[in-house]
Amino acid sequence: MKKIILNSLIFLSLLSAGCKKILDTDSTRVVGEKNMWNSLEDTRAGLMGIYGLARSAMADNNAHWLYGDVRPAEFTVTNRQDLKAIVKNNLNADYESLEALSNWRRWYSVVNSANLFLEKVGDVKAADPRYTENNMTVDIAQARFLRAFAYFYMVRIWGDVPLIISSHDGKFEAKKREDQSKVLAFAEAEILAVADVLPYRYSADDPQQPGAYYNETSVRWEGTLARKLTAYAILSHIAAWQGNYPKVAVYTKFVMDNYGKAATGFQSTYDLTEPHGFFYGKKNSHILGFNFNYSHAEASPTGRIEELTLAAPVVNKPIPDIYLSKDSILSIFNEPKDQRFSLDTLGQPVDDKYFSNFNGKYPIFSKIKVILGGVSDPTFKMFASTIVFTRLEDIALLRAEALAVLGERPQAIDILNNSIRANRGLPAYKEEVNGNLIDAIFKERQRELMGEGHRWYDLIRYNKIRHKNPAFTKLIETGGIYWPVSRILIKQNALLTQNSYWK
Repeated sequence: MKKIILNSLIFLSLLSAGCKKILDTDSTRVVGEKNMWNSLEDTRAGLMGIYGLARSAMADNNAHWLYGDVRPAEFTVTNRQDLKAIVKNNLNADYESLEALSNWRRWYSVVNSANLFLEKVGDVKAADPRYTENNMTVDIAQARFLRAFAYFYMVRIWGDVPLIISSHDGKFEAKKREDQSKVLAFAEAEILAVADVLPYRYSADDPQQPGAYYNETSVRWEGTLARKLTAYAILSHIAAWQGNYPKVAVYTKFVMDNYGKAATGFQSTYDLTEPHGFFYGKKNSHILGFNFNYSHAEASPTGRIEELTLAAPVVNKPIPDIYLSKDSILSIFNEPKDQRFSLDTLGQPVDDKYFSNFNGKYPIFSKIKVILGGVSDPTFKMFASTIVFTRLEDIALLRAEALAVLGERPQAIDILNNSIRANRGLPAYKEEVNGNLIDAIFKERQRELMGEGHRWYDLIRYNKIRHKNPAFTKLIETGGIYWPVSRILIKQNALLTQNSYWK
């Protein structure tokens, strides 16, 4: 175990240096490779390093939530001026955090680490007889998946991005931005190529991965690694972003038909909102998530949504950075008996699962609250919630969206009712009560997936379908939905161009 930890640290240092060489002209390699890529332990450390870099890219500066939950301007910002700039779509304002959020270097660390792994993994196969063909095949599939996921994530933020598929041995090479359609086609092809190779579960006698994966039981890997269901879920998201709803229907059907094989299921409202429930990271139920486990010393006071949303009386912080006003909460959760949030006959909240301090000045969004030591002591603590990119409810609603767009209304309504509304205590959808079907599906996404980083991208898809908001439609047409490219990156690479909206 000590060797694995040491190799992981060496590997992360090596990758960071290598990626900076691609993206920064003034970088230097700090660690040699001669002691790496010799053993089974090296491939494990290398693969876990890619996962770790992806997790860091999402957590740093609370990026995942600032991109997805803050930008839509539905949360109110209290004091932070940089967050107010995001809400106002003033993304090129002169704040250090906005410059960091405009810089894709952390995601290219993921890409470069995957490229390096794919180039070097064969060396381990040749050097260590313990490293089996199957182990290598599954490892390669995960590295290719993570690289494709990184490209999809970047496309949603910046649009066109450079497409780099080799590590360049740490040498700087200027790259122009490729059209996002080409990048997404690469990502889709990569994931399709490895989907059948990935198992439903690890260390669980899956035909694609027999035996104990890296000599660990299934408990170690549950909800940690990309698997077959993960591949089809991300394919669903890629197709949805492209507006290719026939493909969305195909990919989501695979997930819905096979989720039981991955020991994945729908979440009760209790489990979704309990401090030791779904977001605690113990469960296999997130289809793609990045854990921050207490036992691995990964909890921290920053880089998690709790840092933005929690305050007194949940933790010892006077006011939250962002909150939903009472009017906003009531307009979103506007149906009685909704288990997530509703009022009783006296006009008081039924419980505080989603929101605490509802009648205070700052209602606290407390759906996600994984706090070291629990919530009984409100002293400011360390947070350890899993960053969940997608789960079964997300895919079910994505499937309902696709079927509704394709005119398959009965099937879309059935999924909306039986997969989501019934599980949250709501009656069946009725158009005369709940309005347009697509509107109702997206409203359910807003309620169910709140705080999980989906909202901005959902609004883009919604406005591409419904065209109800002329200002948002114009933002889509002019490229204003994307972030500006970091000024530092453009200064360092003469081939890079700024997004036209931000010139």
